[in-house]
Amino acid sequence: MRDAARVIVVGGGLAGCEAAWQAARQGVAVELYEMRPQRFSPAHQSESLGELVCSNSLRSNMVDSGVGLLKEEMRRLDSLIIRAAEATAVPAGKALAVDRQQFAEYITRVMAENDLITIFRQEVEAIPEPADSPVILATGPLTSEKLSGSLLRLTGAENLAFYDA
Repeated sequence: MRDAARVIVVGGGLAGCEAAWQAARQGVAVELYEMRPQRFSPAHQSESLGELVCSNSLRSNMVDSGVGLLKEEMRRLDSLIIRAAEATAVPAGKALAVDRQQFAEYITRVMAENDLITIFRQEVEAIPEPADSPVILATGPLTSEKLSGSLLRLTGAENLAFYDA
């Protein structure tokens, strides 16, 4: 293995886990920060990474739809999220739906078993300012108040807007 660079990922949801997984696949050491179980959002109920807090459906699996085509592209890129979904799928017709608990447990296990991914269970209260490492902020609409405040100060914005897929 070549000398690994390092990336910091803040947020252990779907986007953060996928980003960490893809970086590690490329030989990059990852520090993944997730605030649970130290602190829970209003929607989260478990300590697991990749917890789905809404529907268990990832929508259509048909490649003639936008979401189905995206899933096929993710499969071809060896997506952890798609792997987990297919391993924990429940019957849902032409949609890809999962057992939510098994899905999150699968993601948590695979992330923990990866030697290039170090998981820190602590809240990040300010945007990290590393001298030598990129930071991926993947905290989504349930970002903690302190981290949201840090992001507002960094950007000079008055409000934040989050878009959910």
